Amino acid sequence: MSTKPLAIFLMGPTASGKTSLAMELCQQLPCELISVDSALVYKGMNIGTAKPTAAEQALAPHRLIDLIEPDEAYSAADFRHDALAAMAEITAAGRIPLLVGGTMLYFKALLEGLSPLPSANAEIRAQIEVQAQLKGWEALHQELAEIDPVAAARIHPNDPQRISRALEVFRISGCTLTELTQHKGDPLPYKVLQFAIAPNDRSELHQRIDARFLQMLDSGFEQEVLALYERGDLHPDLPSIRCVGYRQMWDYLSGVVGYDEMVARGQAATRQLAKRQLTWLRGWPDVRWLDTHNTLLAQDVIAQIKAVNNDQ
Repeated sequence: MSTKPLAIFLMGPTASGKTSLAMELCQQLPCELISVDSALVYKGMNIGTAKPTAAEQALAPHRLIDLIEPDEAYSAADFRHDALAAMAEITAAGRIPLLVGGTMLYFKALLEGLSPLPSANAEIRAQIEVQAQLKGWEALHQELAEIDPVAAARIHPNDPQRISRALEVFRISGCTLTELTQHKGDPLPYKVLQFAIAPNDRSELHQRIDARFLQMLDSGFEQEVLALYERGDLHPDLPSIRCVGYRQMWDYLSGVVGYDEMVARGQAATRQLAKRQLTWLRGWPDVRWLDTHNTLLAQDVIAQIKAVNNDQ
């Protein structure tokens, strides 16, 4: 029998109902929520990220939300460090960590461990951003190809976030990303019960996504992004502004596209995000699938959790 403490993963595509199920579980089990979402870490980005409201967080507080400003960087390694610390606190209090979100890279990093990559360095990253503005990302991709041809072959020239990270790693450590990623870190020291939630019908998920994007617009999404736009220190190559919905609204505010085109692009980008999340999950080992429409969903999940917990 396992002596490891229990942790629960609740994964799924965007708009699948993860948050509402997680909150219901927290009302009935000794769980505490940890957000696994690369967009929810940013302050001032609430509507477009579907961040839990103040009322929802009062009922079920979420950890790892509102950690940094939109001009700051947050990596999978940062997430793993913060999540492990939060999980340890929750377990020490005799409770169960319930990790909920759709950033599959974060879940993977937590489960399998990471190579010993250096943490993000804001000063070096800013230097790379300045160089990109002067020379263009294609030139920086060529620089990466000379330093680390293996990583450059894997990273698309139009992927500034990954180009920046690969160059940053080299400038901090003197070692290439390829060299450092040959070794994994320590696996997660927990017994993990993994659930994935989604509607059975893909077209219904698309309808939910489209409707939620319109609801975000009704809730003031344009005003939220306008406040970010007017700060003056943000730009579309930042990971925060590249978040789904934000990039499309930014292009609208910049005059690149009209309003209707922004809406269509925002909905399409969100559907593509959901497709990528589902692709990850289809190949995910040991995952228990849940149907969004199961009227006894919470009770079924609770029964499975209790059964696993009692077996320990």
